[in-house]
Order: sequence, then structure tokens, then C-alpha cells
Amino acid sequence: MSEVTWTNYVMTLSPARLRHTTISLLLYAISGLATAQSRTAIDVHSLGPQVGERVPGFSLPDQNGRIQTLQSTMGPNGAILLFHRSADW
Repeated sequence: MSEVTWTNYVMTLSPARLRHTTISLLLYAISGLATAQSRTAIDVHSLGPQVGERVPGFSLPDQNGRIQTLQSTMGPNGAILLFHRSADW
């Protein structure tokens, strides 16, 4: 019984499968390098209101076109504001 090695395994692959595997590995390696190089530190304190900080008053339309204000969203325990940016903006 012969020992299974990387070389033996590669030799058993069809040319098309070998190309596919090689391209997949290269794309995976390149995407990892691009991701690692594009990461920069983000100063979260510069990104708007912070947890626990009071937000300024606002007047904005909701998804139905009705105007909502800070006071109209407040409940007895305060409010949670979530601004979600979708891909179709």
C-alpha cells in the first residue's frame, strides 16, 4: 500500500479539477491579503452619538411618510434609535 502524499493526491486530479483547485486557492489567498491590508482602526467616538449620550431633537419622515420627532418616539423608559442603511438608498 503506497503512502498518500500531497504529490500523489495532486497527480490523481483531472486537469480541470486541478485548475479549479489552484484558482480557488489563489483567490482565497489573494482575498485574505486584501482583507488584511484594508483593515484600518476606526475611532468609534467620532461616529456620532455614543451610548448613553443625549441625541439632539430631530424631525424625520418614517417609512410611511409620517413625521416622527424625538418626543414622538420616547416611551416611559426612553427610546432606542436604530438607523439602518439599506442597499437601495
